[in-house]
Amino acid sequence: MSITQKVLFFLLTITLHTNPSFSATETFVFGGCSKLKYAPGSPYENNVNSILTSLVNSAMLTSFNNFTIQGSTQQDTIYGLFQCRGDLNNGDCARCVARAVSQVGTLCVDSCGGALQLEGCFIKYDNATFLGVEDKTVVVSKCGPLIGYDSDALTRRDAVLGFLGASSSDGSYRPYRVGGSGNIQAVAQCVGDLSPSECQDCLSDAIGRLKTNCGAAAWGDLFLAKCYARYSEGGSHSHGDKDNNSNDNEIEKTLAILIGLIAAVALLIVFLSFLRKVCEKGKDGK
Repeated sequence: MSITQKVLFFLLTITLHTNPSFSATETFVFGGCSKLKYAPGSPYENNVNSILTSLVNSAMLTSFNNFTIQGSTQQDTIYGLFQCRGDLNNGDCARCVARAVSQVGTLCVDSCGGALQLEGCFIKYDNATFLGVEDKTVVVSKCGPLIGYDSDALTRRDAVLGFLGASSSDGSYRPYRVGGSGNIQAVAQCVGDLSPSECQDCLSDAIGRLKTNCGAAAWGDLFLAKCYARYSEGGSHSHGDKDNNSNDNEIEKTLAILIGLIAAVALLIVFLSFLRKVCEKGKDGK
């Protein structure tokens, strides 16, 4: 049974929607741990430490690798892999994987298996083999606010996602795919242990679900256990300009209220002063 079938996904509030762009690398996306625990100081703990160390060391040289560490028993055998986003260089990949290993060590204390996705990389380990196994379990499905795309924008969004989901015309293997049209940007990737046909199947499913789930949303993320697809208006999940405009509007409203209150107080003071003078004239007239 794969980790995603027995995992307890914490799904700590996804923070990728406050990132400036797809280019961030170390922001937490999701993490989960096996319910099964190992005894501290056991041979399995040594194997966990060994495989996590292997992931970090290998990430300095390549963007994907998988490992199997044989134990004295089948239960002590551990499988692991890491993968970096396709546009990262070796240095950024290594830093991302090191960060992921550090976080999973805190998140999955004494767990036999763990999986953690950061913006720029993914790591996974377990004592149940998952290497080379296609898994389309939905891990994360998030959509931005509906912004009422016009038909042209929706057509461009669907065209970009369609491009990502299409098989390569020359038959080449494309585990990492990016595309864009106008202000629509999208990215998709499958884990490197899948075969080309499994990768294609996984990405097609992720992209189909993403379009169905998010409709005319400003951005959308669909992470399956072995692949993901994302799109965003302008390549940004935070939509900083819109957020800034919103904040500016709130500030302007607050200032307007304050100015109105100050003006009202000033008018009241003027009125009371006038009233006092009228009263004083009345007294003098008597």
